Amino acid sequence: MTAFLSVTRSLAGRLWLPRPTDDRLALALAQGCGVPEIVGRVMAARGVSLETADSFLNPTLRVLLPDPSHLKDMDKAAERMARAITSGERVAVFGDYDVDGATSSALLLRFFRAAGADLRLYIPDRLSEGYGPNAPALRRLAEEGIRLVVTVDCGITAFDSLEAAAEAGLDVIVVDHHAAEPRLPPAVAVVNPNRVDEDTPHKTLAAVGVTFLTVVAVNRVLRAAGWYRQRSEPDLMAWLDLVALGTVCDVVPLVGLNRALVTQGLKVMARRSNLGLATLGDVAGVNEKPDAYHAGYILGPRVNAGGRVGQADLGARLLTSEDPAEAERLAKMLDAHNTERKAVESLVLEDAIARAEAERHADELVLVAGEGWHPGVIGIIASRLKERYNRPACVVGLDGGMGKGSGRSVRGVDLGAAIIAARQEGLLVNGGGHRMAAGFSVQAERIGDLRAFLADRIARQIADDGHESALVPTLEMDGALSVGAASVSLVETLSKLGPFGTGNSEPRFALTDSRVVRADVVGANHVRCFLSGADGGRIKAIAFRALETDLGRGLLQSKGRRLHVAGHLRLDRWNGNTETQLLVDDAAFTSAN
Repeated sequence: MTAFLSVTRSLAGRLWLPRPTDDRLALALAQGCGVPEIVGRVMAARGVSLETADSFLNPTLRVLLPDPSHLKDMDKAAERMARAITSGERVAVFGDYDVDGATSSALLLRFFRAAGADLRLYIPDRLSEGYGPNAPALRRLAEEGIRLVVTVDCGITAFDSLEAAAEAGLDVIVVDHHAAEPRLPPAVAVVNPNRVDEDTPHKTLAAVGVTFLTVVAVNRVLRAAGWYRQRSEPDLMAWLDLVALGTVCDVVPLVGLNRALVTQGLKVMARRSNLGLATLGDVAGVNEKPDAYHAGYILGPRVNAGGRVGQADLGARLLTSEDPAEAERLAKMLDAHNTERKAVESLVLEDAIARAEAERHADELVLVAGEGWHPGVIGIIASRLKERYNRPACVVGLDGGMGKGSGRSVRGVDLGAAIIAARQEGLLVNGGGHRMAAGFSVQAERIGDLRAFLADRIARQIADDGHESALVPTLEMDGALSVGAASVSLVETLSKLGPFGTGNSEPRFALTDSRVVRADVVGANHVRCFLSGADGGRIKAIAFRALETDLGRGLLQSKGRRLHVAGHLRLDRWNGNTETQLLVDDAAFTSAN
């Protein structure tokens, strides 16, 4: 691997690599689309061709939205839900407590309301009930008179619970996107693009995307039945803001249909038609047109906070609220829970890093466990450890003899498949997930066996797939710029390539031969600096959570030495002015020092 700018070990200990691209295609795209050559390189590196350039720059649902009926069991699910609506049956939605689950639940609830029906919302408590459908909750719903339960973002491996639901007289429809097993749970219909027998090209949809297709299908059945002759038909496109939020926060690839859903959904979000979402944006201080960053890093964590450290259904309730006073109360509660979540996360992360340093049993995996670690933050901690060690990371919060775990993976390692295999091997009480994330429950005495099993399976997976480089800390670059070239106009042009996320990563550039002319600490542990280039250009840069890292120390103590500084370019609007700033990922001293 040829190092980008000859950086084999940066301040963060990474090897810098050029993002693979076709130089001739990059030039052709630049000329054909009328953009700078470096923007053409970014497009080519993301698989854009001359034939797909227009749909990439202008993704529309008119072109990309498939017929929902192509998914197995979709027609059965739509017919059963439509029958429940027209006959006035009592129906409940059983959703997950994360953002994808909250938005899926809110979307279904809003559709039922608009179609003239009621829908009972049920979100399980993370601590007392855990993930997914559970038999006691389903039995209680049956006792309330519920006839049909629709699970969203959960249910695909809930075999025992759905058998209990059937025994209680409940019909169940599973709408999910997590990895499935060859056998399916007992249900009226199982709609999941990741069923083993499913051949859809849309396997990367978030649960809210699958739910949206389901709503489209149910709406079509109702229309054909004449349900809207005496009532207004719902505007399904008005709820794409929910689809965008859930899709971005579930970190699924933002390509193809997902890209169109998020692009159009962000436009809807900007109209502020969802009272709860608009109120949450106000509480969080979002005062500009929302993009994927706002959805993923500002709004999403707050919607998630109720399920992590507060009341599990707060997010879904906020997203369906039509009462300004209630929306403000719920938004403020979620904001406060998010602040609490950050404090809890900080304490657990410190402990988890200490244990990871002391317990490195395998090069292929980081797995740590701690008594009393809050289950609501273990997923975030797993993400932090994955970023720190460039390894799949699993974090287990123990409560007596039982542990609840969450895992995050790196590119090239299917963690969800490994967790499912561990459950099938009898090492887990339950567990599932997808390539990049997984959740599970494990008895404390089996953690050692689980660690050994996962490490062995991941090592074999890496070897079999030829992904040995997956565990080498690397940073991919889209190009090099002088400081002066990082202009506002360039950033505005690059923004047209968004929304950015998994599968369409935000462009990363290295600002070459720059010097730190001033550096200081802002907030709790962020390092802010001002860079000067050899061409006379200047730019503000900030490295988040970097104070106690080699990167942060290097920026603060550079003493005028030349650096290549890598990161993402963003616009900084303040006091009526617009400037460019760099969000720093890494830096390396040049050989010229």
